[in-house]
Amino acid sequence: MFHTCGPNEAMVVSGFGRSPPLMIAGGRVFVLPCIQQIQRITLNTLTLNVKSDKVYTRHGVPISVTGIAQVKIQGQNKEMLATACQMFMGKSEAEVSNIALETLEGHQRAIIAHLTVEEIYQDRKKFSEQVFKVASSDLVNMGIGVVSYTLKDVHDDQDYLNSLGKARTAQVQKDARIGEAQYKRDAVIREAQAMQEKVSAQYLNEIEMAKAQRDYELKKASYDYEVNTKKAESEMAYQLQVAKTKQRIEEETMQVKVVERSQQIMLQEQEITRKEMELEATVKKPAEAERYRLERLAEAERAQLIMEAEAEAESIRMRGDAEAFALEAKGRAEAEQMAKKAEAFKQYGEGAMVDMLLEKLPLIAEEISRPLSKAQKVTMVSSGGGEVGAAKLTGEVLDIMTRLPAAVEKLTGINISQVCELHTASLCL
Repeated sequence: MFHTCGPNEAMVVSGFGRSPPLMIAGGRVFVLPCIQQIQRITLNTLTLNVKSDKVYTRHGVPISVTGIAQVKIQGQNKEMLATACQMFMGKSEAEVSNIALETLEGHQRAIIAHLTVEEIYQDRKKFSEQVFKVASSDLVNMGIGVVSYTLKDVHDDQDYLNSLGKARTAQVQKDARIGEAQYKRDAVIREAQAMQEKVSAQYLNEIEMAKAQRDYELKKASYDYEVNTKKAESEMAYQLQVAKTKQRIEEETMQVKVVERSQQIMLQEQEITRKEMELEATVKKPAEAERYRLERLAEAERAQLIMEAEAEAESIRMRGDAEAFALEAKGRAEAEQMAKKAEAFKQYGEGAMVDMLLEKLPLIAEEISRPLSKAQKVTMVSSGGGEVGAAKLTGEVLDIMTRLPAAVEKLTGINISQVCELHTASLCL
């Protein structure tokens, strides 16, 4: 019949046809009843509390040590499984645990006896590695593998560890106070150095910023100068190129005109040659006579055109001379007239000026009253104390006229009324 087991268990089949016995860890097997036998062994991990009380160390100090170990029978290794089956087949987990615990405790006691309390307490990892190494080599021979070992607790009844702790605590506190004082001193020094470095860095930064600003301004000025120079050169080059282009266009235009004129001349010459050949081919003598006549007519027409052009030019020149002479004569006449007027004014003096002003007074009155003559409607309002109607308008005109002597005196410095009186007096004498 078939038998099965889990991964935490191993089966051992012995009997007929099974020499040596068959060991299966986690699986199934067919067993013949009556002639074959099947036995089981556990492969569970066993947790052991390895406790060693009052074990004397190398310096004779009794201490108690407690460790935690994890052990199990190795089912994957056939040799170790066979060894474990030989030693523990038919035993319970408690019996297997007790055997492994006794072995681990013995090795733990042996290692404690070879070390000092300080070595065990201060370097627990080293102690655990030594116990694990020694115990593993011994338990392997029983088919048991040590999975892990950890030192759980170390204590004593003589207050030895407490004394070590107090001394260490005092030393640590002393070192802490010294370290704190040194730290504060170093912190103050570092703070002062940091402040000095900060100020120095700030000054250096400001200096670098000023240098950078100066370099920026210099570079900017240089670049602006170059840009403006290039811009001016570009504008000048553009204007020069425009002028050259215009000149080239004008030259090409003139060349085109020259070519057109040459083509026209050529066409005219060809036309003349064609007509000559046509005339030569048709009627030679009449054509020669006609050509002679046409040449003479052409020469006469050319001479006439030349003479007309020359006459026109001469006419234009003479007309210009005449206009110039007329302008010169007019200028001279006006100058002479002004000179004569000045001489007359000089001879007649103020009397002549008064006569001229008296002659102009009617014209002045006419100009003053001209706006009134153009008015279509005049509405007059009287307060009852003065004249109304045409007499009022005439009075206004005369009132303006009476103000003229004062205006003339202000403009010319001549008192017309006084001059008139003097002139009348001289005439009476």
